[in-house]
Amino acid sequence: MEDFGVYAIFGVDEPPQQILRCDGWQSSIEIQPSVQLMVLFTRGDWGKRDSVSVGLADERNIPINMGKLTPFNKCLSWESGEDGVWSSGATLNVKLIGGTTEFLDLGLTLPQMECTPECNPTVPALRECPGKRKRSQGEEEEEEEMNEGRGKENICPNASEKEQQTAASSSQSHKAKGKQAKTPSQTAPLDKPSGRWGQTLCPIDPQTAILIGGQGARMHFCKDPIWKLCTEDLSWVPAETLAEGPTPEARIGHTATYDPESKRIFVFGGSKHKKWFNDVHILDTQTWRWTLVEAQGKVPPLAYHSCSMFRGELFMFGGVFPRPHPEPDGCSDSIYIFNPEMAIWYQPIVNGEKPAPRSGHSACVMQGRIFVFGGWDTPVCFNDMFMLDLGLMEFSAVKTSGTAPSPRSWHGCAVLSDCSFLIYGGYNGNNALSDAFIFNKDTSCWSSLMLPQLNSVPRAGHSIITMPTTCKQGSMNEQEELPESAPQKLLVFGGGDNEGSFFSDLFTMPVQELRD
Repeated sequence: MEDFGVYAIFGVDEPPQQILRCDGWQSSIEIQPSVQLMVLFTRGDWGKRDSVSVGLADERNIPINMGKLTPFNKCLSWESGEDGVWSSGATLNVKLIGGTTEFLDLGLTLPQMECTPECNPTVPALRECPGKRKRSQGEEEEEEEMNEGRGKENICPNASEKEQQTAASSSQSHKAKGKQAKTPSQTAPLDKPSGRWGQTLCPIDPQTAILIGGQGARMHFCKDPIWKLCTEDLSWVPAETLAEGPTPEARIGHTATYDPESKRIFVFGGSKHKKWFNDVHILDTQTWRWTLVEAQGKVPPLAYHSCSMFRGELFMFGGVFPRPHPEPDGCSDSIYIFNPEMAIWYQPIVNGEKPAPRSGHSACVMQGRIFVFGGWDTPVCFNDMFMLDLGLMEFSAVKTSGTAPSPRSWHGCAVLSDCSFLIYGGYNGNNALSDAFIFNKDTSCWSSLMLPQLNSVPRAGHSIITMPTTCKQGSMNEQEELPESAPQKLLVFGGGDNEGSFFSDLFTMPVQELRD
């Protein structure tokens, strides 16, 4: 195989140029005003080389975008305007990691221009930094339509009126100016995910969780959609290019469910502007490879549904689904089951007292039963609870006592033990909430929690999970075998407040404090 090299293409009509090699490099390249595309790729034997770090910075040395070339991700591309407006030039920094290290600065002189930013996922991060896939023609057409009428499913429920007016104003500006509209791009911090809501946070072993998707400020989909969280030191690593295969398109309102037996994450559904999904993406956490499933059977596009794993199958309930224009989007009260082994969807026969159609509810599995709480079907919010017996496939309303949560949707839910789960925050149709409650299924009793760490911050559209405090190597199977008394911690990430702000912090506290 030929010698290793890094090549760049500056513009669709230009030939590739070798910019990093063993015996030297090119110091600078001036970009002509007509250049609208840059592509970097590698060719040849990687040998002992680990990766090629790529950084793009503006004239003030502020990162516009970063990425990484690896033996599994050998190409990066940027289109004009999608990663920031280059008004006075930019610098491309390329560094070889592993093997013989060389460093290259390319002074890229770019003309002042106005561009429409894209909503495709990229990760402007400093450590494990992903690449960026090129948009398809369908996605470009979708981007042009994004501001022509957003459904409520894509408007942050707790965004301030000012932010929604700003987004609407920006939408009109885009429509009026077309591709010459100039708007600021979304830039993520370098060491943690950007603020967002509508994402998923999925534990895969006692010290690791995977963050997928979400939507940030001004209704822009996050450009850093996939992160890996190490709960041992609470550090984040951007993970979009850690895995091979087709990654899921940016979205919110999806579900991500981990199967400890096969060690795979199943991502289903969600929405992006006027686009709805009913696809199933699988991330194998052993081989770190994404797969798009070609499933048999029928399931409608759904967002803000619930997904519960039981005996190797995924149980979807509720959610929002699209209706033909001009009808409003509808809510579902149906159950759809996906069997991964057969790659088939089917609907079971369900008896009993079914919940009303809803979305934004929570569902958790405890001892062969799914407990469904809350949700809404605009404009009605719910605070009722239903239980689905997975042996009998029968729904029943749960009669509770104690101080129950007020009606809400987009709240967080986490199982604390074999008999209890936590409800925190949410949206009541007007405001984000900050209260917290624990439900005990053995006594069917609610109890409210008065904890300043939780109650001081309203959140909606956030993620909450529980993880072992003492990290041990192994799978989630081993985690499940830990005794109930084993120390655990609660982790809360993301969501939005009543001021239209989106959280990027990670809040933690011992689960024992919730039980005391």
